[in-house]
Amino acid sequence: MQPIQMVDLKQQYAKIKTEVDLAIQEVINTTSFIHGKAVQDFAAGLSKYLGVKHVIPCANGTDALQIALMALNLQPGDEVITPSFTFIATTEVIALLQLKPVFVEVDPKTFCIDPIAVEKAITPKTKAIIPVHLYGQAANMEALLEIANRHNIPVIEDNAQAIGGDIRLSNGTVKKTGTLGTIGTTSFFPSKNLGCFGDGGALFTNDDALAEALRMVANHGMAKRYYHDRVGCNSRLDSIQAAILNVKLPHLDEYIAARQSAAEFYDKAFANHPKITVPYRAPYSTHVFHQYTLLLEGVDRDALNQFLAGHGIPSMIYYPVPAHRQKMFAAFGGATFELKTTDWLTERVLSLPMHTELSNEQLQFITSKVLEFINKQ
Repeated sequence: MQPIQMVDLKQQYAKIKTEVDLAIQEVINTTSFIHGKAVQDFAAGLSKYLGVKHVIPCANGTDALQIALMALNLQPGDEVITPSFTFIATTEVIALLQLKPVFVEVDPKTFCIDPIAVEKAITPKTKAIIPVHLYGQAANMEALLEIANRHNIPVIEDNAQAIGGDIRLSNGTVKKTGTLGTIGTTSFFPSKNLGCFGDGGALFTNDDALAEALRMVANHGMAKRYYHDRVGCNSRLDSIQAAILNVKLPHLDEYIAARQSAAEFYDKAFANHPKITVPYRAPYSTHVFHQYTLLLEGVDRDALNQFLAGHGIPSMIYYPVPAHRQKMFAAFGGATFELKTTDWLTERVLSLPMHTELSNEQLQFITSKVLEFINKQ
């Protein structure tokens, strides 16, 4: 049996090595390393795949969130509603721009932001809402957009963990995650479902004027070279990373299917276990399984984590400390937020290996060891 990885990028690369190597070499041959044809081709290809009018590549997913907030012209002190149960980048950029994070609860089943909690948190100072499609499960965008539109508040979708997912609206329309809000953002960090070989990110929008603002912010505030009309930053997806993504994009649906197949294996192994809740699938969307995250009850999670490691099985806790309890948010009153569901989840979640190259032999070994430990508890 192959050694088990949390994410096995080596085997994935081996299957597309010839294409990737040729694509990288082509960029090197042209020496067009910044804003090259590969970047333009990728933006066009991703735009077509997502069914969105504009794709603006950038340096990473964190930059994408920052650029989105900057393009909306928010002012210091403006409030941004966000879940606390997420990777820190979602909330970090809010503080970085001197905005005020307003942390709200997540749904205990989907782990995504709770629309009811969002509506309760809206004040006259609320200027943006950032839902996160966590672990590959989409937030309830239809409910969120109804609230946001009623209050005239822009929505920035943090789609770093769910690119390629589908959301089914009540009218039967199917949209890709990241394309329903005012702006969508994503990351191409190597471990993501669509990952490059370094850092990378992108923003999506159907709004022409907003797309122009996003491009300007990402490029030193320029529309015309050396004429800077607004404060911006320097955030670019380089041509080599774009070339790699051009090779991988046509495989994204295949990668998602492989992850879903592995998730089904896990589901069957853990079905109806009294101490294990498998990932919930919301009826309005597909789950693309960036992570496969169990909810454990009556289990010593840290001991399980160590037990698995001792048998060569990696597992991860995403995320052990929610944002509102991080020291960096003390000055923003983070500790004053009472988020019982968030705190409850952070004490009980555990993610198992999830990637495109998991074999049935590996999955059988992983599930048998999880059950061996839990059944002895």
